[in-house]
Amino acid sequence: MKTRQLIIGNKNYSSWSLRPWLAMSVAGIAFEEVLIPLDQPDTKEKILNYSPAGKVPILIDGDLTVWESLAILEYLAEAYPGAGLWPDDPVQRAEARSVSAEMHAGFGALRDHYPMNVRKRIAGRASTPAVDKDIARITEIWRQCLEASQGPFLFGTFTAADAMFAPVVSRFETYGIEVDDICRAYMDDVLTIPVLEKWYAAGEAEPWILEHDEVE
Repeated sequence: MKTRQLIIGNKNYSSWSLRPWLAMSVAGIAFEEVLIPLDQPDTKEKILNYSPAGKVPILIDGDLTVWESLAILEYLAEAYPGAGLWPDDPVQRAEARSVSAEMHAGFGALRDHYPMNVRKRIAGRASTPAVDKDIARITEIWRQCLEASQGPFLFGTFTAADAMFAPVVSRFETYGIEVDDICRAYMDDVLTIPVLEKWYAAGEAEPWILEHDEVE
């Protein structure tokens, strides 16, 4: 039997890597982790050994290669239907896919201004109107989902939608973004997922520094 591998970047910085890693870890889908440090002289060459797209994350499952976070989550949901990566209810499943796709395609201002950095706590960094708009929409999504599901996660139990928003939770925590009580409770529930705490601990211990993500 061939080993299932997930190729990821630095745990301190790689928000896209976190998404499938967290989903697989919470769902109990076994995999071998292969970490390729980003922005090193040989990074591109190493990643190209796994995928011609040249980016992480990459899932290798037997003879199949799946790259790109949301595609990996969709594949896993189909390959492991008992893992609960999408809600069972078709309406909730459509909503979960919608908010996940919105996360995947949008919120560029937030991502650029507040890069993921689990080692840092930088409360009070000045925002921008575009970032404020992203934050308002994200918290609106969270409130609507949580009010409908009653939590603790967006659709009750942990799903791929929570995996997609986990790096945003990390960013909000790093930069001290103020949110309402409903969103704060959700953030706390995500941040205390045991496997996510392990990811953060590993990220904090990494030796690599990416200057462009070390904002003040």
